Amino acid sequence: MKNFLLVVITSMTVFHSMAQRSPVYVSAKNIAVNGYDVVSYFTESKAVKGNSNNAFEWNNAIWYFSTPQNLESFKAAPDQYAPQFGGYCAYGTSEGHKAPTEPDAWTIIDGKLYFNYNKDVRALWLKDKEAFIEKANNIWITLKDSE
Repeated sequence: MKNFLLVVITSMTVFHSMAQRSPVYVSAKNIAVNGYDVVSYFTESKAVKGNSNNAFEWNNAIWYFSTPQNLESFKAAPDQYAPQFGGYCAYGTSEGHKAPTEPDAWTIIDGKLYFNYNKDVRALWLKDKEAFIEKANNIWITLKDSE
């Protein structure tokens, strides 16, 4: 377990140096959450790749959706579907830094979407998710606009 935590912390430290100033986790082309459809996590309970035919600019990022219906749902209530902490890793946020995420390392808790760096980090985060969420909520206020 010690080795696992060391690998996680080391990996997150490396990616911390790559973190973005944006409050939304975006790709080099300013695409939010790796181009995945955030509405699909709620409606299909899985990661579904969006496409540029169903794109919407919100919160200084371009969001892709897999269907016109999901696009319209997001437009009507973006705060309902947008991931917490801008799509950055919820565990990393609780530790005070921005870390990238994988589309398949996600969880919906109390109607809110959370992403994690990878599935191993998600497993660690899930062990005490309420405490990590509370800590991350307090940190995100200042972290969201930092590098």
